[in-house]
Amino acid sequence: MSLRNSKDVDPIKIERTGNVREVGSHAIWSLSSCKPGFGVDQLRDDRADTYWQSDGQLPHLVNIQFQRKTTISDIYIYTDYKLDESYTPSRISIRVGTHFNDLQEIEVVPLIEPSGWVHVPIRDIRDRPIRVFMIQIAVTSNHQNGRDTHMRQIKIHSPIDSQGIRIDLLGTSSMVEFQQHATIR
Repeated sequence: MSLRNSKDVDPIKIERTGNVREVGSHAIWSLSSCKPGFGVDQLRDDRADTYWQSDGQLPHLVNIQFQRKTTISDIYIYTDYKLDESYTPSRISIRVGTHFNDLQEIEVVPLIEPSGWVHVPIRDIRDRPIRVFMIQIAVTSNHQNGRDTHMRQIKIHSPIDSQGIRIDLLGTSSMVEFQQHATIR
């Protein structure tokens, strides 16, 4: 895994290249817990000055469920150790699957006083983006043994080919014209 942190990572600029699209808006988001006014809306509002704050025992979970199988290439998490100190995650687990009962851990990410965007590439064993129905981001520990956690933003990217068509792992396109010819008559 090639984890990159903060200053050189900006998922908004990466989206503007036209090679990926943010697909988190196509998902249903849920949290294991949250303080009132510090939930999914704050986690997804595109503002670095708001955040999700958990309210309970570790691990703290962010569940991202897609209605259709979706190709995922990257996850970006915005945290700020300088502002959040003991609320900042120090270790997260990325799990994927089709539903809650078959999640498999694919990455464990140590975070050392992160400040800004943390980039977590999501790849299979052949270094290709993966197709999933569900992603779970689990905060397994915080800095300074903190109990609750703060995450300020999460972005989920899916790859796009050079003609603006979403790519899946089989090399077929999601464009209607291609799908019409995908079956044998």
